[in-house]
Amino acid sequence: MSTIDQNQLKTLSGRNVTGSDGQKIGTVGQVYLDDQTGRPEWVTVVTGLFGKKESFVPIAEANLSGDDLQVPYGKAKVKDAPRVDADEGHISEQEEDDLYRYYGLAYGESRADSRAAQGTVGRETTGRSTDAMTRSEEQLHVGTERREAGKARLRKYVVTEQEQVSVPVQREEVRLEREPITEANRDEAMGGPDITEDEHEVTLHEERPVVQKEAVPVERVRLGKDTVTDEVQVDEEVRKERIETEGLEGTVNDDDDVRR
Repeated sequence: MSTIDQNQLKTLSGRNVTGSDGQKIGTVGQVYLDDQTGRPEWVTVVTGLFGKKESFVPIAEANLSGDDLQVPYGKAKVKDAPRVDADEGHISEQEEDDLYRYYGLAYGESRADSRAAQGTVGRETTGRSTDAMTRSEEQLHVGTERREAGKARLRKYVVTEQEQVSVPVQREEVRLEREPITEANRDEAMGGPDITEDEHEVTLHEERPVVQKEAVPVERVRLGKDTVTDEVQVDEEVRKERIETEGLEGTVNDDDDVRR
């Protein structure tokens, strides 16, 4: 066996990977370097019937045995390693910590200290090496949704009202007329008995109101809709990240987003 050196890294892809018992586990897929030191740290082993599954193995425990890359683990151990998406091209610190724990290797403060000593380059929670820290904040996006607010309907009912109408009516009244006896009417007046009892009757007439009612249409009523626009005040909480600095001299002006 021989230890892997930097010159052999480019030749690892496609090599067979064997376990501690000499049994083939799969083939080498990708080699992952440490973000800070640039040293090889992990190798993926392509397993499965169609080569669609990749498992991570620490390369520090691997050795070259002829043309094969040999790791001190069995096939089942490698295949059951914590799942990490190899297509991302990077392993987060949490994923790396899970892998180290799974393989029983130390991953603690000493490793974090060694990385911090490399310089001011930091690592975000996304795992990308960067010399800047991204500050994010929530933005409020307010839209509208259409919903039923109520119903309006027309209902017809009957009420009784009292109306007064003035109607002119005519009636007959008795008028007493006296006619003196003259030569012209003497014969007619003297045509009866001299002294007798008699009655004379006159029929009187009058008009009375006669009421008739008729239902006639007077108007048509329908429901229409108008759209009006109102202003509604929306109050909602949003989260914003703030960045604090330590060990910096001078004043940082960034609208209090960066605080010392």
